[in-house]
Amino acid sequence: QVQLAESGGGLVQSGGSVRLSCAASVPSFRLFSNYNMGWYRQAPGKQRELVARITGRDTTTYADSVKGRFTISRDNAKKMVYLQMSSVKHEDTALYYCKLDRDGLDYWGQGTQVTVSS
Repeated sequence: QVQLAESGGGLVQSGGSVRLSCAASVPSFRLFSNYNMGWYRQAPGKQRELVARITGRDTTTYADSVKGRFTISRDNAKKMVYLQMSSVKHEDTALYYCKLDRDGLDYWGQGTQVTVSS
């Protein structure tokens, strides 16, 4: 059973930075290295949306709203995925979720809240 645990959220000032982490419980780092991983977010009253994705081959994709400000990365040996958020804006306030794609099956973490204060 795959489990994901996000951490690193909290209160951050507008224009500041924060790094989110996602730890994956999978049998081996070799398996983990093959999985596509993503960060999603959901703000109150809005639908969950893709923030950034990284494939097993380290190809990255970003939502237009975060391009140039956020960076997704992974450490396969540690079975971790990160989201470095810089120059954060009020509209980045949301619950951030980590997602693992294993052969078409999606696994989600519980989420970590990021609140941007002005």
